[in-house]
Amino acid sequence: MVSKAFGSAVSGVDAKLITIEVNVGQGTSFFMVGLPDSAVKESQQRVESALKHFGYRMPRQKVVVNLAPADIRKEGSAYDLPIALGILKASEQVGFPELEQYIIMGELSLDGFLRPIKGALPIAIEARKKGFKGFILPLENASEASIVNKLDVIGVNTLDEAIQFLEGQLEITPLVTDTRDIFYNSLEHAEFDFADVQGQENIKRAMEIAAAGGHNVIMIGPPGAGKTMLAKRLPSILPPLSLQEALETTKIHSVAGKLGKHAALIAQRPFRSPHHTISDVALVGGGGNPQPGEISLSHNGVLFLDELPEFKRTVLEVMRQPLEERKVTISRAKVSVDYPANFMLIASMNPCPCGYYNHPEKECVCGPGVVQRYLNKISGPLLDRIDLHVEVTPVKFEEMTSTRKTESSKSIRERVIAGREVQMRRFADNPEVHCNAMMPSHLVKEVCQINEAGKALLKTAMERLGLSARAYDRILKVSRTIADLGQSDQIKVEHLAEAIQYRSLDREGWAG
Repeated sequence: MVSKAFGSAVSGVDAKLITIEVNVGQGTSFFMVGLPDSAVKESQQRVESALKHFGYRMPRQKVVVNLAPADIRKEGSAYDLPIALGILKASEQVGFPELEQYIIMGELSLDGFLRPIKGALPIAIEARKKGFKGFILPLENASEASIVNKLDVIGVNTLDEAIQFLEGQLEITPLVTDTRDIFYNSLEHAEFDFADVQGQENIKRAMEIAAAGGHNVIMIGPPGAGKTMLAKRLPSILPPLSLQEALETTKIHSVAGKLGKHAALIAQRPFRSPHHTISDVALVGGGGNPQPGEISLSHNGVLFLDELPEFKRTVLEVMRQPLEERKVTISRAKVSVDYPANFMLIASMNPCPCGYYNHPEKECVCGPGVVQRYLNKISGPLLDRIDLHVEVTPVKFEEMTSTRKTESSKSIRERVIAGREVQMRRFADNPEVHCNAMMPSHLVKEVCQINEAGKALLKTAMERLGLSARAYDRILKVSRTIADLGQSDQIKVEHLAEAIQYRSLDREGWAG
């Protein structure tokens, strides 16, 4: 007899339907076909042990399990549960009249308990799209899958619970999650606040501009000046995620298996801070079984690279294309997957190996040419994609001990949201552009028009400060954001002047 069950394979951040066909006939062997990897092939031992634990038997006949379509590689251990249920139906040990109405996924332990799976959210989205009645999966993943409405999400702890549910002997209430309720309750819970930061008003202003326009930032300054502290507080002033962005972000974390137990929707913008020893594959994604990297896990959020020159050159260079295209394509001989990577890059670095070049009080002990070599570790093309270069100076003792209340993240965020709303209206006809930083060159000419006084100022700045040609577009984009924060239709001279001061690393001879 032939039985059919349905599972799913995750490719990129999307899922594909997999049909698990089981045929029990004459003979004594077990065959697994349909391009399974080692983890899928090993399911025979797990399935047999789990079935025996609950008093069922593995058929001592010829069992053929086919995972269709046969040209897609099946990876991982999450096919255990549908294979076990398919074998039970094909060997006529149980009836299962509704088996084909559910997508079923789950890894079995030897005693029949279910272990969590990766990618439950994209699989649930695919199940609803294909018109299935429900999704049977491990209880730990049920919260994540229940984000999808119009789908019965059935969380089970053991193989026996799944059998009893499908036979109609056990009633399990489908898990329902009020996505909007979780979403709106989680929006205001920021872990860090700018109210904790004494002094550094110019850096806070740069962070506000970066948040309002989605600009990348590099902070350069001596150790202990507050670079990391400021970077960690950036997510607290970013505009809240839209429901669509929250779903996108949750999908990526679901595929990577980073959601944790009983997690549902990610409502906070992600903040990722990888160590400088990270490999290029871990940063951009990939591997034998392609997985999202740090740049995709920070999609719709912030990627913070502390001590930028300490990262390997190859690691930094692979970021150039994702920074421009806001997605990363992992290509292999038989498969090509796209992961979204629309993130804000925040980088920090010391000005030299000892950390005290340009320090107001301490003397730099680095030899001649060392500072320039240190800065040259970051290539021009990468710096080209960073809009704001900010010099961070140490906080004075008077400012550190001051009892004066500093501005909270909440009030800064209100200005940022108002600035973003201006941009959303401006780019309403361009679905690919959400903020000023994403403007292509042809839009910059149209949107960032300046008057004669502005042109004269920009020309003088480029000549006197030795600014490179690549700084021109960046200055215009940043000045447009500053104007939006001031609710100004025109880019004024003072907006341009402020934007010019954020190009310190473009100045010729900055490092001596």
